[in-house]
Amino acid sequence: MKYSPLFSCIFFLLTAGAYAAETSVVEIIETKIISQQPWYYHGWPTVVRCANGDLRVVYSGGRDFHICPFGRLEMMTSRDDGANWTMPRVLLDSATDDRDAGIVETSEGTLLVTSFNSIAYQLHLNNPERLLQKTFGDGTLEVLKRWHLMDAATSQAQKQTDTGHWMLRSTDGGVSWSKRYRVPGYSPHGPINLIDGRLFYATSNGNHAAAHISEDDGQTWQEISKIDLRPGEMHAVQASNGDIVVQVRDKIVSATGSEQNTSQIVSADGGKSWSEKQKVADGYPSHLLRLHDGTLLMTYGWREEPYGVRGKYSQNHGTSWSDEFLIASDSASWDLGYPSSVQLQNGELLTVWYETPKDSHKAVLRQSRWRLNL
Repeated sequence: MKYSPLFSCIFFLLTAGAYAAETSVVEIIETKIISQQPWYYHGWPTVVRCANGDLRVVYSGGRDFHICPFGRLEMMTSRDDGANWTMPRVLLDSATDDRDAGIVETSEGTLLVTSFNSIAYQLHLNNPERLLQKTFGDGTLEVLKRWHLMDAATSQAQKQTDTGHWMLRSTDGGVSWSKRYRVPGYSPHGPINLIDGRLFYATSNGNHAAAHISEDDGQTWQEISKIDLRPGEMHAVQASNGDIVVQVRDKIVSATGSEQNTSQIVSADGGKSWSEKQKVADGYPSHLLRLHDGTLLMTYGWREEPYGVRGKYSQNHGTSWSDEFLIASDSASWDLGYPSSVQLQNGELLTVWYETPKDSHKAVLRQSRWRLNL
């Protein structure tokens, strides 16, 4: 079909206007690095805004690399909406690699921090040509020496006993912390508060995904249902209508290969039963947040060029999601993501993620303060 020049011009103006309207939804105010120890690799953060206005970010620090034996859980605090952050404080440093830190402040004012630990670094330790030599080059032998010394500090049996899914509690605003205790599974960003004051935790233990409830401020957890999702990295939010939305880093295998994305299910009965799965984004993994006006926000990493962090919003409790928008698109490599977001008192959004800079393997924590203009 042949269109007139006038029709083509009108069509261009309409589509360009729609695109401009969508891209103008996000206004980036400031983006900066917030980690303070550039000689370490930092990964997989979660940020939370506490009732007193403090921001807390927890993450895996003290690291050599994406996978290594030195990972430990650290926390930084901001009392001025992310303008400044304290030096990191170590919350947990086990005999193995402590990874993926989540945090939530409960309705009782308790801080809960989650993580899992792993001995997966031994795959690289025993096969340095697999990845380490490409990363560390002439320094590989020195790196291997330190890794072997750390690995030798405990027996293999001790390390295997030590690994698992963990939680820490603080009832005094993060001044002191409980001993770690085991929980049924993990998700990168931890559990969430429900409107009725209980806690909900969508977790994976590597074999299956499940929904858990805590009625004692996170001290114990009861499984209420199996979740028919890939047992991967999940996060949840309760919409203002009471529905619980769970998203997962999904993987689809086909004859042409495999692709990863974010899929979603919804429960209208408190997590006892779940809807059919639907794909909601190509990026992964996601973090979910309910804004002051009830809008749901999902943010996620984008591990294809242009690398960065993207998001979508929903104004119908997660039934459908907006077009994708960019929060950052200037990252240097695929080794990034796991963003999480909070809403500040003035309505602005603050998102924290990790990324590996150009010409370095030492990932940093990066933060963006932005507005969602709806």
